Amino acid sequence: MATKRILLCDDELHILRAAEFKFKRAGYEVICANDGQEGWEQIQAKRPDIVVTDCQMPRLSGLGLAERIRQTPATADLPVIMLSAKGFELSPEELRERYGIRGLMPKPFSPRELFARVEAVLAGQDISTTPLVPTLT
Repeated sequence: MATKRILLCDDELHILRAAEFKFKRAGYEVICANDGQEGWEQIQAKRPDIVVTDCQMPRLSGLGLAERIRQTPATADLPVIMLSAKGFELSPEELRERYGIRGLMPKPFSPRELFARVEAVLAGQDISTTPLVPTLT
């Protein structure tokens, strides 16, 4: 089985490092980006199997990144999970319909929960209606 490649895109370094640690321990190849523009460049260079991106970032937001992914034929089927800070309300239905986003996770989140959701998406499961129980582990 080939190594799965994940792009983690967030401007908060501690979030990137916590998620990177979890995915590397599970055998993933991890690519990190500090904003949406850098994320887009990494997608072009290394074509990940899945993207986990924060919504609010400098240079190019997570929504802008997801829109670019969908509008580009070579990446249109790339699964995206969106992270969102508390107080920044996003509609999962609109995210799915407009941007093709497979799941939404509010911050703070558990790296274990993020890992489970990434694995579910890569296995072809629909996580858009899966209830999220926030944990801080």
